[in-house]
Amino acid sequence: MQPHSDQRTGLAYGIAAYTMWGLLPLYWRLLDDAAPSEILAHRMVWSLPVAVVLLAVLRRWSWIGPLLRQPRRLGLILVSTLVISANWFLYIWAVNSGHVLEASLGYFINPLVSIAFGVLVLRERLRPLQWAAVGIGALAVLVMTVAYGRMPWIALALAFSFATYGLVKKGIKLDGIEGFSAETALQLLPALGFLVFLGLRGDASFTTGAGQALLLSACGVATAVPLICFGASAVRLPLTMIGMLQYLAPTFQFLLGLTVFHETMPPERWAGFALVWLALAMLTWDALRTAGRARAALAEAAAQAAAAAPPPEAATEAAPAAAPAQPTAEQPGTPRPPGLTQ
Repeated sequence: MQPHSDQRTGLAYGIAAYTMWGLLPLYWRLLDDAAPSEILAHRMVWSLPVAVVLLAVLRRWSWIGPLLRQPRRLGLILVSTLVISANWFLYIWAVNSGHVLEASLGYFINPLVSIAFGVLVLRERLRPLQWAAVGIGALAVLVMTVAYGRMPWIALALAFSFATYGLVKKGIKLDGIEGFSAETALQLLPALGFLVFLGLRGDASFTTGAGQALLLSACGVATAVPLICFGASAVRLPLTMIGMLQYLAPTFQFLLGLTVFHETMPPERWAGFALVWLALAMLTWDALRTAGRARAALAEAAAQAAAAAPPPEAATEAAPAAAPAQPTAEQPGTPRPPGLTQ
């Protein structure tokens, strides 16, 4: 069990990470003079120097050599890079096109899509409450389709792309900073080539002013800092708490869409969001209940093991009596150490 001080630190890091992710729409809106494709390219280019600095500070280079000798993992990293690049682009476009609320819906739906992937791809078995949550999530998509007058494709594309990213990452098995570094390394050359192309055409906003250039250059920091905080949180907190914290980001996005960007929210959309929130509440309750039962089972097993163990005094008294025994001839009735078979 983590010390309470360590958990408090992890909680602070987790809240910081998801708050920054939730407030990113404010940052992308500052860059709305640039096309989403240019913002994405700068995010890719400036993320790699940040990743290199992190690796240098932590002295974590040893994973690169073995990775280069594993074509299958390299292929998976390429797939994850393509998927997360598409996710980033769509999110930036959605924010700067006035679809912040629908983007937040995508990240609310994401846990439900991840569970569906677990069943369909990984053959995982769901508990009844999880099945109910997935069903309510599907109903919410139908309600939102009626509310928007179309399929909420932005939300679904964000949810499915990020769930796919998580699924692929399970097969790569790289820590957060290493995975981030590998992906940004693959993103660098295409992104840099695109920025050079924009510059030659005279369409780059990077050269329109010092403020715009500084904001675009800071995309790497805006990408890396929440990731670092999340990594620091993940090693200190149980997964159930991480699972609850993840709803902070779309909640902040939702509130920004309503209060800052003044997007419309008719009653039928409220109904769709309410169904999604109900499904997430059921998932959270199920996760907390399951984690509580697991902790109780571990505590009970530890108590039974402690009760079955001989008292320290008995072990001390038994040690001299067993000393005269020869290694090759066991005395009749001599007790064996716990855990050995007869």
